[in-house]
Amino acid sequence: MAAKNDRRGPAAQPAASFMARLAGFVLHHRKRVMAAWGVLFVAGMIASGAVSNRLSFDFSLPGQPGYETAKQTIATFGNGGDQAPAIEVVTVPAGRTVQGDAGAIAAAFDRARAAVPRVRIVDLGSTGDQRFITSDGRSTFALLFEPTATSFGADTSAAGIEKALRAALPGDTVTTTGLEALASGGDNSGPGVLAETLLAGAGALVVLAVVFASFLALVPLAVAAVSILVTLLVILGLTTLTEVSFIVEFLVSLVGLGVAIDYSLLLVTRWREERAKGADNETAVITAVSTAGRAIALSGLTVGIGLIALVVLPVPGLRSVGIGGMLIPLVSVAVTLTLLPALLGGIGPRVDWPRLRHEVHASRPWTAWARLIVRHRSVAAIAGVALLGVLIIPVFHLETGATSADALSKTGPAHAAYQTLLDGGVPSGVITPIEVLVKAGDANAALQRLQTVPGIVTADVPTGSSRNGLTDLVALPTEETVNSSTLATVTAVRDAMASQPGVIGVSGMGAIELDYSHAVFGTFPLMFTIVALATLLLLARAFRSLVLAAKAVAMNLISLAATFGLLTWFWQDGHGSNALFGIPATGAITFWEPLMVFAFLFGLSMDYEVFILARVREEYDRTGSTDTAVVEGIGRTGRLVTSAALILFLAFASLASAPDTDIKVLATGLGAGILLDATIVRALLVPALISLLGRWNWYMPGWLARVLGVRPDAPRPAIAAASEADAAA
Repeated sequence: MAAKNDRRGPAAQPAASFMARLAGFVLHHRKRVMAAWGVLFVAGMIASGAVSNRLSFDFSLPGQPGYETAKQTIATFGNGGDQAPAIEVVTVPAGRTVQGDAGAIAAAFDRARAAVPRVRIVDLGSTGDQRFITSDGRSTFALLFEPTATSFGADTSAAGIEKALRAALPGDTVTTTGLEALASGGDNSGPGVLAETLLAGAGALVVLAVVFASFLALVPLAVAAVSILVTLLVILGLTTLTEVSFIVEFLVSLVGLGVAIDYSLLLVTRWREERAKGADNETAVITAVSTAGRAIALSGLTVGIGLIALVVLPVPGLRSVGIGGMLIPLVSVAVTLTLLPALLGGIGPRVDWPRLRHEVHASRPWTAWARLIVRHRSVAAIAGVALLGVLIIPVFHLETGATSADALSKTGPAHAAYQTLLDGGVPSGVITPIEVLVKAGDANAALQRLQTVPGIVTADVPTGSSRNGLTDLVALPTEETVNSSTLATVTAVRDAMASQPGVIGVSGMGAIELDYSHAVFGTFPLMFTIVALATLLLLARAFRSLVLAAKAVAMNLISLAATFGLLTWFWQDGHGSNALFGIPATGAITFWEPLMVFAFLFGLSMDYEVFILARVREEYDRTGSTDTAVVEGIGRTGRLVTSAALILFLAFASLASAPDTDIKVLATGLGAGILLDATIVRALLVPALISLLGRWNWYMPGWLARVLGVRPDAPRPAIAAASEADAAA
């Protein structure tokens, strides 16, 4: 036994020893540990209600030209600049025309201005531009430049304008549209974070009940509840030091649920295995923490690395997502390695009833699957690569930007109003007007130049658009400027205005998207390098193998590429989005989503790699056989990884019930990526490649081993050959 333990190498022994001491400490102070987490749980419950009000809607892009112009526009006028305006559509009854009722309509908009003075209204009356009337003469529209939103549904400016117009024009049809109204379908409520979390929790309970076949299924949910609420408590404290994005609240509840349950699943499964082998409860807890606990800590670090790398982006909102999101795995690891052993050391044996499933032997189906992969490893590797290759192909025509208006709400008053404008010959660019901020004395010359820019339908100097020596020109592009294939007009306007005297800059949604693209994707290589290098070194030290670590990083990148390809095919190209969600092709993937999918999915999918490789490494240390280690490792972790992936998938599926299209895209990307990674990559490609590489899996250069403080080991040919022959049989 001592000889076998020695094969772990010096890096594994201190880690295992520390975990054993931690488990012993927790068991010795079990009641105090549970009491401490109980106090934090209650504090988290109290704090959870206050977190939402402390989170920010920060979309700033310091130093970027469009954002800086928008910032000055907002400082001057109190609105516009960085977001698409709401659009108010007025349709007169049959037999009448907008031109005939022009006086009454203009007066109605003047009353609306007085009723809601913080909104800048650009309409037919303030521009005299006949392009604000549809071709049938019965409808007109107005652009409502509102103050920057600070929370979901908090700003009711457009609703106030609509109410004032309805009162002033009782016989006319008045409807609000625009990107925001179309995105929500006129309904910003959605199921809510709590409902989504409860829905995901119910699905997770079903999976856990199947896995454990005992009341033990309730324990991981309890651990997840503590993890989520304590994380919210920490985030509440973090908001006193820095701004934290509202996105973090969704991620803590749903990603936190999946991660905490995944970690609990791994630890509890190993605890049951040790008890099934005859160990007493205390020994089983200590062994589980010493082995599975080490994989959990490593997994938490890899997830945290993927998220903390967001801090290199010059986008404060995304940086805060990285900082806040990093807390999710760290708190989950802390709760899983302390509270869960305390629970197992006390009530564990009692709640593990009726024990319809036993862990004394590895899963027969997964063991048989692993043997099949080892026996036909070349075929399995080729099949896995081919499947991923097919999924990756669509990524080569991935477009980034915002979701097109056509792919947003397809029913409801907002859609009907937008369709009225399109049917009336109004260009789709009405939904994303371009603003040009210029010194008042140079406004007319700039306007004349702006009107000649290719892709601009019309440009105006609306009444009330001059203040403090500055004028905001408003231009309508031919098509909506929402993605990388339709932003050419914005670029053309920037180029044309760059040499125009008195022009301060160009803003509007298209300009902000160009800024985001430059800031985010310009910094992505640095973020990728940090994530890949840090993960590579961490895994190389943990598994005492450069090859296993490099393969893990490579598999993650291939899995991510396949996920992006699937997103492109499903959402951008519309192959399935309409059938499943009633949403046609989006035309692009919102510019921030690939980055968020990368940051979260890189770490989350690495969970499964760590779970598998930790057990494979343990079995290799025990047997000296690569193939035996693969068979036993997959046999012991296959059901675990599949169940964990299913739980995370259910969490993201509940997030996809949100009304916003962008949230649906993000949720399906994360959910599909998790399933893809747990099936094709981890269950097929990873075991096949490990078996193919043989003894090369355990290669560690001497210089790197010295840097990382580990001792490289080499397989024993005689033992390895005999064991691998047995595994293949």
